Amino acid sequence: MSDFDLSLTGTIVLPDRVIERGHVAVRDGKIALVDEGAGPEARERHDLGNAMILPGAIDAQTHSLSQRDQEDFIWSTRSAAAGGVTTIVDMPYDEGNLVCSAEAVRIKVDHASPQARVDFALYGTINPEEGPARIAEQAAAGVAAFKFSTFGTDPIRFPRIPPALLEECFAAVAKTGLTAGVHNEDDEMVRAAMARVKAAGITDYRAHGLSRPPLTELLASLQIYETGAQTGCPAHVVHCSLARGYEIARTYRDQGFAATIECCIHYLTLDEENDAARLGGKAKINPPIRPRAEVEKLWQHVAAGNVTLVSTDHVSWSEDRKTNPDMLANASGVPGLEVMVPLFIKGALDHGVPLTWAAKLMAENPARHFRLDHIKGALEPGKDADITVLVDRPQVYDAARSGHNVVGWSPYNGIELPWTVAGTWLRGQQVFDGKDVLSEPGAGRFVRPEARA
Repeated sequence: MSDFDLSLTGTIVLPDRVIERGHVAVRDGKIALVDEGAGPEARERHDLGNAMILPGAIDAQTHSLSQRDQEDFIWSTRSAAAGGVTTIVDMPYDEGNLVCSAEAVRIKVDHASPQARVDFALYGTINPEEGPARIAEQAAAGVAAFKFSTFGTDPIRFPRIPPALLEECFAAVAKTGLTAGVHNEDDEMVRAAMARVKAAGITDYRAHGLSRPPLTELLASLQIYETGAQTGCPAHVVHCSLARGYEIARTYRDQGFAATIECCIHYLTLDEENDAARLGGKAKINPPIRPRAEVEKLWQHVAAGNVTLVSTDHVSWSEDRKTNPDMLANASGVPGLEVMVPLFIKGALDHGVPLTWAAKLMAENPARHFRLDHIKGALEPGKDADITVLVDRPQVYDAARSGHNVVGWSPYNGIELPWTVAGTWLRGQQVFDGKDVLSEPGAGRFVRPEARA
């Protein structure tokens, strides 16, 4: 009898190449073999034809607890499994528990562990009144990165970190070897622009883009990267909607600095003049959805290698928080865990972008970024057998019909996905079969960065 537990044959999509007819074999929850040709005998063996077999996706930016008694990990990780996402990295701005201490990390891990259907890692942050004093203890508690903001959404739950304090925080994070990720909008400029919009009486979809013009984002990005350069801290812009932002990040990298940048799937999919105009509050995201011309430029940056990560910035606000006719009165953010991978595949095919970028931007690079690459992010022997399978079965996405999300609405409703997720495996165990999420709550684990000297 074969000593392999699982064997999958299909089109293997790796960060550096595509194996048109290849296989992945799994033993004891780990990748054991990746090669050309039909897969070996195994206790469970599937020849999937021309199906794409990718490393399980790592969503670098999720918000499972932004709204109390709403989504929680029981639903976010269910959406993840159905979307081919095997690890989520959750943000620290939880309603009722700002993750800014080792104790807060412990509380969140204890809360999430019995619910999680896929693996999860965590961001940490600070309480501005405490400054960077608790950064080291959070790193010891297992956070995978730190998150700050140059814009204040809420003074307690999502506070602005002013420039001098941000410098102190970067210096403290640099000592941990982790990365400092920052929400990139200039607070003073946004508030001035918002005042102008309100004074002009503009309340429709245009209000949001006008209240956050490009310069508000670009000035903040420059501050983030220069602060990283001055402190020796790896600096990361957690969501960039503008081509110019990727040019700025590339300039810093070319100068030898650790300057990474993240593109959310909504910036590669939705545009202001069509989608925001149609969806109103359901397309309100910070930074805003930009015009279609900007979307096309972002795909050029994907192809050029100027994007470090692709994520969702997933948050499942209840529908009443997203349907106010006054655009600026709506909560910011959208759900996306269930469709990030198929949306990226669709966009890549539409733009002639090699599929290898899917494996790099949604698996390999996030694993390296969060120092999880000792176990995650690749179809390589010895790493966790986290696998996503997509088949060329066109499907018009409908969040309510899928049943795998808590809200039943999505800005991506009505988009035809040429390739859809037909199977997800977490550490060699199937957690989604193309229709049903199979993993029970508690199947997911808290994963933490590898200790490095």
